[in-house]
Amino acid sequence: MGSGKKITLKQEKFVQELIKGKTQRQAYKAAFNAKNMKNTTIDSKASNLLKSDKVAARYNELRGKVVKKAEEQAVMSAVEILKEIESIAKDDISNYLDFRTEKTLIGHDKETGDPIISYAPVVDLKDSKQIDTKNVSEVSLGANGTFKFKTYCRDTALYKLAEIYGIDAIKQAKIELEKEKLQHQKEVDDKKIW
Repeated sequence: MGSGKKITLKQEKFVQELIKGKTQRQAYKAAFNAKNMKNTTIDSKASNLLKSDKVAARYNELRGKVVKKAEEQAVMSAVEILKEIESIAKDDISNYLDFRTEKTLIGHDKETGDPIISYAPVVDLKDSKQIDTKNVSEVSLGANGTFKFKTYCRDTALYKLAEIYGIDAIKQAKIELEKEKLQHQKEVDDKKIW
C-alpha cells in the first residue's frame, strides 16, 4: 500500500470488492460477517468504513491505478485504430502486385507471314508470405478465371482521417468566416452615401 497507512485484511477485502464494481453493501458482506445484520445496518457500517481515512486513502489509491490503466488502454486503442486507418489511407496497390502491358505475338499474317503483335496486360502477384496483407479485403478467382483483388477503401480512410483531425471543421470555419466578411461588406456598402 503506497499510502503508508495500514488497514486490516478485512478492510482490504472490502476495498478490493469495491474496486471490482460491487456496491458498498455487497463489498461489506464479502469482507465481514454480516449474516445477522439488516441491510440498513450493513449500509451504515459500509458507508462509515469507506469514510474512514485509512480505507478512503486505500480506495482512492487503487481507484487511481484502475482509472490510469483504463485511460492507457483507451489511448493505446485509439492510437492503434488511428495507425490502422492511416495504413489504409497510405496503402498502394503496388505493395501487393505489379502490372504492365507487354507486346505479345498473337499470330502471323496469312498473306505476308508478318508477325501480328498485340498488347496484353500482365499482372504479377507478390508472395503473400513476403508482404503485409492486413489491408487486403478480398482475393478471389472466378469460375471464368477472372481474378479479383481488393484492398480496403482508401477514400473512406482519408475521409475518416479528415474527420478525426478536424480538417472538415477547419474548412467549414473558413466558409463561415467568408460569409461573415461578405455580410460585413454588404452592411458597410449599404451605409455608404453616394
